[in-house]
Amino acid sequence: MSEKANVGLVGLGLVGTALAKRLLGAGLKVTGFDIDAARREAFAVLGGTAVATVGEVARICPRVISAVFNTEQLADVIEGKEGVIDAVAGASRTILNVTTSDPDKVAALAVRIAPQGVTLLEVPISGTSEQIVQGDGVGLIGGERAAFEACGDILDAICPKRYFTGAVGNGAKTKLAVNLILGLNRAALAEGLVFAERLGLDPRAFLEVARGSAAYSQIMDVKGEKYVNRDYHPHGKIVQHLKDVHMMVDYAHRAGQALPLMEVVQNLLEGNVKHGEGDFDNCAVIEEVRRRTC
Repeated sequence: MSEKANVGLVGLGLVGTALAKRLLGAGLKVTGFDIDAARREAFAVLGGTAVATVGEVARICPRVISAVFNTEQLADVIEGKEGVIDAVAGASRTILNVTTSDPDKVAALAVRIAPQGVTLLEVPISGTSEQIVQGDGVGLIGGERAAFEACGDILDAICPKRYFTGAVGNGAKTKLAVNLILGLNRAALAEGLVFAERLGLDPRAFLEVARGSAAYSQIMDVKGEKYVNRDYHPHGKIVQHLKDVHMMVDYAHRAGQALPLMEVVQNLLEGNVKHGEGDFDNCAVIEEVRRRTC
């Protein structure tokens, strides 16, 4: 393998593991790190090379995917003690950020790290971890066109379908807007299923009717069976979506725009968290809907 073919991966949770499967399946060598030793071990079982620090990943790999929880963790991966900048001492590196990030903060981070030889490419992916594994995730790319083109082999592996949205920050803005629509779809399906149940309809039979009706949305295929089976093994967690919702509402308010529907969904998700369901799949919003009786 050439040096270029060795891809770094920091963060081996649901999305990171899905990305590892895609990269390894495409024949790329993957060197990864996570603070959780069990995740590193699971990554090694997949065929990746697990190392002990972010710095080790950066020293080995000229291109590193960051799949951490939020923008603050992304900044720590790059600028923190024993992070990318510490490890490579001015050598050129490209960071592919798949985290749904704060648009202004990630744009400022890109400007800040550029003089250190580090290029940031936004690659938030629309889709669940399972959709990413299947190659159905959609990449929303933000950054320099040259970096976008130079990472074509990685992007072909992790998001065969992708859109270039412009400068760093635009990828995050696009992802938040997409996630807003997606979150409303999940909540609407949850409420429709609960309503059907309360009326005495069989939820599985109703789901099939809904799929064939004008109300159809892709979420019925992606999450429908999980709703009906009350299967909350996570493909994307409540806490992750709630983190994004907080950003949506914050940015909308800054722009002078209310989000009346999403603010209702925010309240539902906060109810999930209060009931200890934060690490459940985001379709568990249906449980909070069920609790809203009158």
